Amino acid sequence: MSLTAVLQLRAEIESRFELAPGLRSPERTLLPTGIEAIDRLTAGGIARGQLTEICGPQSSGRTALAISILSEATRRGECCAWVDATGAFDPASAAQMGVDLDRLLWVNCGGNAENALKCCDLLIQAGGFGLVVIDLADTPEADARRISLASWFRLRHAAERAGSALIALSRRVNAQSCSALQIELRRQRTIAKGRLFTALAIEAESRKHFRSRTVEFLAVR
Repeated sequence: MSLTAVLQLRAEIESRFELAPGLRSPERTLLPTGIEAIDRLTAGGIARGQLTEICGPQSSGRTALAISILSEATRRGECCAWVDATGAFDPASAAQMGVDLDRLLWVNCGGNAENALKCCDLLIQAGGFGLVVIDLADTPEADARRISLASWFRLRHAAERAGSALIALSRRVNAQSCSALQIELRRQRTIAKGRLFTALAIEAESRKHFRSRTVEFLAVR
């Protein structure tokens, strides 16, 4: 049986059954998200050494959440990487949200999702990054769905070895059982003062081991 098949089988077993302590994956430290409601939802943040998927349609708050986590990581002095499949990342906006750009490596893959996956894999294996984000949010859904489970398991396994928190941004869940946590975001309503847009009310749903919980938070402009 191949390594990919073994990892996939283990993920399926862990998601469906309560394993004995000796068989469970080692406990991972958590990286806070910087958003109190999301930290409550995830019991403290996202796990290091694991793959977390953050997904939702456009203007759902998915990028804002990822940048909030990025800000928390750089504020703690960690080096981070943002692998940008389509060149959508805005460093100036990230800096305004508290990201220390001196601790961030931004890689623009020019619209090539395959190159983004390869780059993400190389960066994680190189080590030294507390957080790696692969941004596929603006990648056409057909291209994102063509990414094989074997590729996701490879990234997950690399994150486990390196101890890096790995986030995949996309419109919908793609890694399935490869991801330890899936956070789906939905815009509920806009909040304005007069004609000035000030915030979005976002509903976040956390899926882990086939159980889900929801919270609502504000994404402030």
